[in-house]
Amino acid sequence: MYLSIFLTAFLAATILPAQSEFVVVAAQRMDYDVWIIWWLASIGNTLGSVVNYVLGRFLVRYQDRRWFPFKPKSLARGHRWFERFGKWSLLMAWAPFIGDPLTFIAGMLRLTFWQFLILVFISKAGRYAILLGITQLF
Repeated sequence: MYLSIFLTAFLAATILPAQSEFVVVAAQRMDYDVWIIWWLASIGNTLGSVVNYVLGRFLVRYQDRRWFPFKPKSLARGHRWFERFGKWSLLMAWAPFIGDPLTFIAGMLRLTFWQFLILVFISKAGRYAILLGITQLF
């Protein structure tokens, strides 16, 4: 189950369509260690965002190709967030629809990797902490 948590969280943060919340909550309901669940989900989701960062950094020159992973509208939305809030916009990396493009744009704009990694981890770890805390109440 722990491997499933990590892999699902990893895939959920990449350009592939996946949702990690179900696996995380299911593991918690089956009485797996909540700290290990939180840690694996946070690390997996953060590393998935690193994939987007690397794609943004090195594949941006192919953005006019059909196979390119982000639609121009999605990139434009993320770019507006970055213009408005700068690197702090990465604290929204957890958010649906905008989080993945933000991590991609951080790579495009060549944000310092360590700044990227710290902000994205805070975002992802915070999300899983809230998710696990809320489900603990019910």
